[in-house]
Amino acid sequence: MKPYFLPLLLPLSHVAIADNQNDDAIETLTTTASRTEALATPLPLTISTLSEAQLNSIAPTHVEESLQRIAGANVQRGNGQEYLPALRSPVLSGAAACGGILTLEDGIPLRAAGFCNINELFEAHSEMAKRIEVLKGPGSALYGSNAVHGVINVITPDTTQGGGLLGLDYGSYGYARYKLRAGKDYGNSGIGINASVTDDTGYRDDESVKQQKVNIRHRFERSNLLLTSGLTYTDLDQQTAGFITGFESYKNEDIAQQNFDPDAFRKARSFRAWSNAQWQLKNGNVFSITPYVRDQSMDFFKHFLPGTPLETNSQTGFGVQSLYQHNLQSNIKVNLGLDGEYTRSDFTQSQNEPTQGSAFLVATVPQGKHYDYDVNATLYAPFASIDWQLNKWFISAGLRYEHMQYDYTNNMLTGRTKDDGSECSFGGCRYSRPASGKNSFSNTSPKLGVSYKVNNNNTVYANFSRGYRAPQAAELYQLQRDQTTANLNPEIANNAELGLKGYYSDVSYALAVYAMSKHNTIYRDSDFFNVNNGSSRHRGIELEVDYALSKTLNLQFAGTHAKHTYTNNQLVSGLNINGNEVDTAPRNIANLDLNWQAFNNLALALQWHSVSSYYTDPENLHSYEGHDILSLRAKWQVTNKLEVLARVINLTDEAYAERADFTSFTGDRYFPGKPRNAMLSATYTW
Repeated sequence: MKPYFLPLLLPLSHVAIADNQNDDAIETLTTTASRTEALATPLPLTISTLSEAQLNSIAPTHVEESLQRIAGANVQRGNGQEYLPALRSPVLSGAAACGGILTLEDGIPLRAAGFCNINELFEAHSEMAKRIEVLKGPGSALYGSNAVHGVINVITPDTTQGGGLLGLDYGSYGYARYKLRAGKDYGNSGIGINASVTDDTGYRDDESVKQQKVNIRHRFERSNLLLTSGLTYTDLDQQTAGFITGFESYKNEDIAQQNFDPDAFRKARSFRAWSNAQWQLKNGNVFSITPYVRDQSMDFFKHFLPGTPLETNSQTGFGVQSLYQHNLQSNIKVNLGLDGEYTRSDFTQSQNEPTQGSAFLVATVPQGKHYDYDVNATLYAPFASIDWQLNKWFISAGLRYEHMQYDYTNNMLTGRTKDDGSECSFGGCRYSRPASGKNSFSNTSPKLGVSYKVNNNNTVYANFSRGYRAPQAAELYQLQRDQTTANLNPEIANNAELGLKGYYSDVSYALAVYAMSKHNTIYRDSDFFNVNNGSSRHRGIELEVDYALSKTLNLQFAGTHAKHTYTNNQLVSGLNINGNEVDTAPRNIANLDLNWQAFNNLALALQWHSVSSYYTDPENLHSYEGHDILSLRAKWQVTNKLEVLARVINLTDEAYAERADFTSFTGDRYFPGKPRNAMLSATYTW
């Protein structure tokens, strides 16, 4: 079954859901759309939410399993907790492609703006989140750099209100997860903990994941002040299985299970702490300020590069977010804010053993240290917006100015020599180190949105917004071959969107049509230079619907039809890719959940997830055929406090690839998907 643009439907907890017995709707609140609590329905934008109940029913082993249910999202798993993301975009890859989507936990970016990591969502506690909100389309007018294609915000539970949870997940291939949630409410204050421990020996040879995550929350209330503080610590110790190579090698069970990079690993630690103070002022005005600190480090064996070097990186910093909401009139609200951040980062890449391979690779990829540098980065960003409710019209306009500066120090010899200063043959060494210096970037990001309440149940909207991201430190300072400096400008995306959302009888829906154009796209060209002249066009349509077929049967379907094309003249293998489809960008992605409340205490769900074919190279000469995966879940409410969940993923034991890729060096390569696997979960709450 291939969804060649069927009606594309999605489980929508953010859409007003009709009560069968009356015309009133259950309104859902969002914090991601405006950085403060607001009703989602009248806002002139698309934001999807996965609720705590949905997340508990999914019991995800990886954040990708949750985001399958978001129209427009396409997260491709690598190995372990690794992944490559897409949100109204092709799958983003490369040293700094992570700058295309901003990821948050409790509204605070997981990484500093110039130092993102493509896998950074494994540092959020998505496995035990209260909800996950996904803002689609540029969010730079509110969040600044990196919010080009959208924002993913993992919101942790308020454990200070008391109650608790004990849980155990046990599954195929040595998977186990232990979960704890507990808190104590003292009235005007409270404290709580949210923790999980994961141990997964994995499907493939010599792979494993050991991961621990903990959130601690504190609350204090007094008069007109609410003070909420949080802390997140994560630790990942992963033995990684890399790509397998050969056309459709994922269909060979013996090859798919092998690990051809048994020495590969990733060790990552992250610590974040924040405290939000919110004052209720006169006339309903509100002022809030959120200082925060981050400390992160990672050791990463680059099994996909010649010589398999070791990367070590870390970043330490602090920042503040502020927001003042002023009710100018009863129907006009003005929002003013100032964000600031300071980050100190260091990066080294070194190779312990001689390179294996051709004479060229052996000569140009030397043993020893490749990069060693520090970067001190500062960012400040004032922003303002206005929301105006005029009868059935709702108008929202905003503007953010952002300035970022890097102060870069090279701790090695400048240029493309070996670490001892000697030259490489074949024209020089692969890695080039620019001289110490400073780079700064400034940008203004506007937005304008208008919605109209057609009737009590339905709203039509339009918005125009600009996404922005500054060049990442990796793009500026990890150069190759003859490049000595990278003269890069920020990437810009201009987006227009038209939508309709609401409910009718037993159906809730949200339709969105968008058109985005990106320019100043940064990529590495055929000379191995980081350049800034890429451009692309992104067009798509999403229809999200939740349909109650009966009192016991519910249909939820998530999907998108989109086309992403190159619009710049660039020769790749002698072919001009202008007009080609961007690689790793399936046109159709769909997810169907059919939920049946069989008895009062027993529910069943059948899931169908479909990914259509896509090209795996810019020349559009190689492709992956796509896949369809069926899964089954059952939930048994044993008592009011005890719940048991069983699931079988890949019910038909389909041979498929989580990710397919093609390079001129390796040919076709894949991350194979898991064969049929099962998990049993038990959760006790109080």
